[in-house]
Parts: sequence; C-alpha cells; structure tokens
Amino acid sequence: MDRYTVLLVDDEEEVIQVIMKKLNWEELGFSVVGYACNGVKAFEMVEEYQPDVVMTDIKMPYMNGMQLAHLIKAEFPSTKILIFTGFDEFEYAREAVHLEVEEYVLKPVNALELGKVFTQLKSKLDMEISEKRNVEILQKYYMESLPLLRANFYSMLMEGRIREEEISGYLEDYQLSFQEPYLCCIVVHTSASQIPEGMNPVLLTISVRKQAEEHLGERWKAKAFPYLENIVLIAQLGCENEIIELTDDCDRFCKYARHIIGAVVTIGIGQVCDHIAELAQSYGSARTAVSYRVIYGVSRAINMKENVPQELSKGEQTDDARLSYLFKMIRLGSEEDIIEAVSEYIHQAAFQETTLKQYHVDIMELISALYRFAVNQEIAAESFPENMKVLYACLLDMDADALQEWITNISLSFREELLDIRNQSTRSFVSKAKEYVHNNYTDETLSLDRICEVLGVSNSYFSTVFKKKTGNSFIGYLTDYRMDQASRLLIETNDKSYMIANQVGYTDPNYFSYVFKRRFGVSPSRYRTEHTEGDNGSEK
Repeated sequence: MDRYTVLLVDDEEEVIQVIMKKLNWEELGFSVVGYACNGVKAFEMVEEYQPDVVMTDIKMPYMNGMQLAHLIKAEFPSTKILIFTGFDEFEYAREAVHLEVEEYVLKPVNALELGKVFTQLKSKLDMEISEKRNVEILQKYYMESLPLLRANFYSMLMEGRIREEEISGYLEDYQLSFQEPYLCCIVVHTSASQIPEGMNPVLLTISVRKQAEEHLGERWKAKAFPYLENIVLIAQLGCENEIIELTDDCDRFCKYARHIIGAVVTIGIGQVCDHIAELAQSYGSARTAVSYRVIYGVSRAINMKENVPQELSKGEQTDDARLSYLFKMIRLGSEEDIIEAVSEYIHQAAFQETTLKQYHVDIMELISALYRFAVNQEIAAESFPENMKVLYACLLDMDADALQEWITNISLSFREELLDIRNQSTRSFVSKAKEYVHNNYTDETLSLDRICEVLGVSNSYFSTVFKKKTGNSFIGYLTDYRMDQASRLLIETNDKSYMIANQVGYTDPNYFSYVFKRRFGVSPSRYRTEHTEGDNGSEK
C-alpha cells in the first residue's frame, strides 16, 4: 500500500529539519507531507492533508500541542498523535494518555528510539486497516445472502400480496429502509428484438440492469430487481414534483443505453405514492406506461402522468406530450435531439389534420408556448426574430417545411441562450462571493460554510468552481484580501497593529502578525516603517 503520511509540528524549524534528516522515512513506511511552526498553522494543514500521524511539540505560540491534539482528536479521531517536548511534566503526560496519544518522546530526539516508535506505529496502523478490511469482507458476504430474499419481497409488493401490517417486519428482517416520503415504480424494458450483433440477450439485460443501478440507483436511492422479464426500480422522492426530474434522468438513461451498449431501452414511470403498500398501483401504472412505446416510440422515458393523461382527448394528449418533449430537448438535449424533436412534432402534430381556421389558432398557440418557455427560462426577448409580425401575417401561407425550419432555428437559439445563462450563472456566483468578502471581511466569523450558506451551494461545488475561476481557494482569497486591507491601513493610518488586526477580522493580534509576516515577509511594524520612511523624508 502507499506510505503513511506524517505532519511535523515544532516552533523551532531546526528541530524539524533534524528529525526529517535523522530518519529513513521511506524505509519505515512513512512520508513527511509537511511541517508547521505553530498549532494554528498545523491544524490548517491537518484539515487540508489529513495525515495519518501528527508529531507535535507542546510549547508553541498561538496554540500549544495539547490544544492541537484536542482539536485533532475531535475532528479527525483516526489520526495518530506523537508528543515530543523538552518539558517532562507529569500533567502533560497524564493528559496525553487521556487523549490516547500514541507516544510521549522527550527531546533531544534519539534517531534509534524514534525509529522504533514509528516501526511500532506502522504495525498498529497496518493491523487497524487489516481489521477494517476483514470486517468489510464479512459484511460483503452477509449482504450477498440477502438479494434473493429481497427480490422475492419486492415481487410480493408488486403483486400486492403483503399486508400493510407485515411490511415493517420484512423491512427489518431484510435490512431495507425507505427514507424519503414518496415512492415511485420504474419499469425498465429492454427490447428483445433489437439486439446488437453478437450480443447475448440475457447478458444485455444484465448489463442494462447494472447501468440502471449506477445511473439511477444512487441519485434516487432506488431498489432494483428483475420482475416479469423487465427490470423494476423503486425510486424515492423528497417531494411529488421531483417526478419531473426523475423522468428527465430516465430519459437520459435510455439514450445513454442505446449509445453506449446498443440496448433499446424504454422506461415506464408510474404514479407517485406515499406508502409502500401502494407500490402495487405504482407498478401497474408504470407497466401501462411502458406499453405506450408503440405510440410514443422506444429509447425514451414515458411518464404515466405526463404522457398518458386519461382525461384529455387524443389530439391534446399527443400535442402536449411532443411539445413538452421538445422543450425538454431544448433544455437538456443536443442539437440533433432538438432537430429530431421538432421533426416529430411537425409531422405528427394534430393541427396537420384540421381546418384552416383551427390551423391558424394552433400555430398561434404554438408560438405563444414558445414565448412562454423563453420567459420562464429567462431567455432574452431578443431571441425571437424581429419579423414576428411578418411571421403571424404569413401563417396561412406557411407550409410544414417552412414552419419546421423556423421552429428548429428558434429552438436551437434557445439552447445556445440557456448554455450562456448557465455559464454566466457560474461566473455570477464567484463574483458574488468576492463582493461578499469585500463587504464582510471585517467579520471574524466569515468562513467557507458561511459563504456557501449565503449563496445556497455545496462546499465541494463552490470550492471547485471558485478555485477554477480564481486560481485560489476561498480562504486563501479571503486571507489575501484582508492582508491587502491591513497593509493599506498600516500606511494610511496611525492605528496600532492590534487595532488594524481587529478591523480586518482577526481577534488575535499575534496570529494576525504571523499571517501578515507570512504574506509580506516582514512584521506589520516593519512594513509600516519601510513604506512610510520615504514619505517622511520627502516632507522634510
């Protein structure tokens, strides 16, 4: 396996250099990821690198070794801690034992003794990892014994053969849970007549199931199982409206399956229910939705509620479904998907077999729907051509090909607008983060969590995008901005360093001085002297 990582912490850098040179770290099975000269900097590095071992002195500025050990054990309990110090005090040793510190080493450090310490520590780390792996293997064997029982349970649910009062017992016995308030059955049908050349139908079905579990299982916490020659997934939803997003995900999966593994997959999406006992009805509607592939086509998702409304006339049902599909392709599809969706709409829309008057009304409604879509998606009104009046005036003379060309062009322009809006959104929230720093850098509590809460984004996503756009981490940017303001105040005002520290968000003037020196290479007082001596001389 890879070598274990070590972080060294001591306020005397020469001590650290001696330790680094005295030991053959590679031979011991370790590598030094870095070193810090105080506890504050050390904990920042622990958060960044998460080393396996931290070897720290006790007496240090800003935060001593015992405070650092407390923080590490609270936040990173698996990290091993070695204490080395020249202060052989019993209360330190007792506190070190209480903190489960691995070893208490006295200065000056003896290379042979320290080598033995790290040899023993490596054996302990190896043993812990081995034990974890053994537990994981046993857990894997145990989980492998459950799928058959679970599949039988799911089949009984689909058939409505389990009484409501029995369900909780089955869930407990088979270690199953449904955390979200709403459930929905998905039926994944793989065509048996359209099989890639040289592919076994059984293997193809197995491949589709594996891909469906990977692409839909995690996002929707779905339970997957084979049933009546199809694959069934029980998806979990946080709210009923998530059925729209689920439908889009399933539709993307159908296209992915055809493109990557050559499988012709159609997915039927059933009605949403709020109790496990109602899954039989959800499955029934999902299976009915799949049967509509003869009307709506294959390699797509068919939502029972969206595509097969029971109370609409045939014309309304077909037109609304195809128009919704066109809008979905504008939002999510490629140029080819949009062209295909427009072609399908034009050649099968109900207004092609109607009176001239109704044709006029239908086209007007189509244009209105396109305009509403643009407004709802915050697409600029300029996306519509300036000759709108001419278009309406020519409606009666416009044939299907001309209409198709116009709809295709404006749909493709909508797609480009949406792509630009998404890119602008990314740039916008980075700008908002910078602006927030400029307005709130004096707040000592300003942090990564705070800015993500303000912007409504996750830490991981924000950190990735911010670093990509600025070349700096958020904390790095915040620190640099604070230091820039501090340097300005040192030159432009006569305020003491501790006052300036407070003005730029630091309550500890010592730590402020440490950070300032790390940025500019000199202390705040020295910086003020170097940058104001010339001005004073010129006045004389």
